[in-house]
Amino acid sequence: MNPFRRVLAAAGVLAVLAAGGCGLVSATADPVATEGAGLDLTGAVTIDESLRALLPQSARDRGFIRLVTDSSYAPMEYFAADGRTIIGFEPDLAAALGAVLGIRLEMRFGDFASALDEVNKGTYDGVLSSMTDTAGREKKVDFVNYFATGSSILVQRGNPKRITGMAGLCGYSVSVEIGTVQEEMLRAGQAKCGTRPMTLVVGRTGADAVLQLRTGRATALLLDFPPATALVTDPLTNAYYELASSEQYRPGIYGIGVAKDNTALRDALRAALDRLIKNGTYGELLQRWSLTSGAVAEATVNAGD
Repeated sequence: MNPFRRVLAAAGVLAVLAAGGCGLVSATADPVATEGAGLDLTGAVTIDESLRALLPQSARDRGFIRLVTDSSYAPMEYFAADGRTIIGFEPDLAAALGAVLGIRLEMRFGDFASALDEVNKGTYDGVLSSMTDTAGREKKVDFVNYFATGSSILVQRGNPKRITGMAGLCGYSVSVEIGTVQEEMLRAGQAKCGTRPMTLVVGRTGADAVLQLRTGRATALLLDFPPATALVTDPLTNAYYELASSEQYRPGIYGIGVAKDNTALRDALRAALDRLIKNGTYGELLQRWSLTSGAVAEATVNAGD
């Protein structure tokens, strides 16, 4: 076992179902269980005691950090074939951050729309769920920024309505996940449609929004570029979907959301991410998940619009 995998096996990510009374269901840090899940990397990741010391004492005493995620957004975070293990770039990133900080990071499934409120209630320590850092969200939490991307329009294979841009969505039903920047974009766009109104079909999760397009209840779907690209390139789904255009709308930056009064955790995560960027581990994870176009050069805080 190479050094990176050995550390992950000791400190990695746990997938937890938060709903329905379910508890701990899988430890994705197991080097056998995670074969093919993106953790088989070269190079060593070791605990940095000076960064571990930055963690809140409560987290160190507890022994783990709780991160909420809507695991329906491949390749960023999604359930593996067993329906229990959360895999993807972000779980791998969480495992690497935990390896540097010497603490276990748990990925817990929850609602995207209420994630920030639950963080502020103390239900979770943070949110790691492809969440775009925006000025509005920064009023609730601080973000440790880790990935840059924009939004894409997804349509059924063949693009039967010949949609090529945002203006072309007028007159049609468009699916979107609730609470996302894409929902904000579409609601703003509705005002510009005039006599050809746009109808929004809002899903509770990313998977719900995709289903609306697949079943024809929606003509198009607005979502982030990485999951849109995954749907049009995955052999299991590429027969059903295509991008309406190559354009990415409203470019932004993802962040790990942490309560504004939890500056110790924010600073520890930022420092750990910066170390992963500098030692090349971050780049290896992006490459493994075919996400290098979204790389950031440094770890920042609240760098969104």
